[in-house]
Amino acid sequence: MELRTLRYFVAVAEELHFGRAAARLHMSQPPLSRAIRQLESEVGAALFDRSPAGVTLTDVGAVLLTEAHALLDRADLAHERVAVAAGAATLTVGILGDSADPGATRLAAAYRRRHPRVEVRIRETDLTDPTCGLHAGLVDVALTRGPFDQTGLTVRALRADPVGALLRADDPLAGRGHLKLADLADRRWFLFPQGTDPGWQSYWNGGEPREGPVVRAVQECRQAVLWNGTVGMTLVDHDPGAELTVVPLVDMPPSQVVVAWRADDPNPLIRSFVRIATAAYGAGSSSDRA
Repeated sequence: MELRTLRYFVAVAEELHFGRAAARLHMSQPPLSRAIRQLESEVGAALFDRSPAGVTLTDVGAVLLTEAHALLDRADLAHERVAVAAGAATLTVGILGDSADPGATRLAAAYRRRHPRVEVRIRETDLTDPTCGLHAGLVDVALTRGPFDQTGLTVRALRADPVGALLRADDPLAGRGHLKLADLADRRWFLFPQGTDPGWQSYWNGGEPREGPVVRAVQECRQAVLWNGTVGMTLVDHDPGAELTVVPLVDMPPSQVVVAWRADDPNPLIRSFVRIATAAYGAGSSSDRA
């Protein structure tokens, strides 16, 4: 069995959908289906039950999934050890400078335990680049928030955080239990500089064109609200600081924490980072929002 074919199989087994697996692998569905059929021929048994209702693993497929994970982990470990021996075991991680995320803290500890000899370099970016330098080739993987241009990237959601309006504590709307975007329609919002990813800018402006001061960092956002009475959005569970408050917005979709990497990057340290990140955020998602 080729490792590439096993990666194809794992993608289908985890997504339980050939179309989603093909999109995750950045390939079309027909060659993926052919590869899985060839693998079933080699194994001598069906790996998936296919029906109009969807795709499910057979008993044989469940066994292979466990073994495939072990084989792929072993292959990645071998690649890592060779890289360490060659003095090339480094991973550059881009992080959006918005907060001290407990999920990121768990991830750092778990990754260090799994890869104690890998040098992890951190590149923190401001709010003007949600890919944290990924599109520019400055980092290997980004721990950030969406939405943004995903061209050439693979993106996996880790957690969804509710958002609210960031207001001065003495704002007439500050005492509300919740707000809708229409309540803020006539207000000035903080903006990101020209050239910022349009999907990112649109999300943090509630999907509408706005007017207001230009900011680049979280502290600048807070100061714009504090000094000018500007309106913006932030996470509901973020501490806004003195003289500021956050009122939940009931008609805004949550902000997605995501891990992203270049789709054509074969670095096994990235794959391991993604697996560990998924586990680290999944393990504490409820307590993080409590």
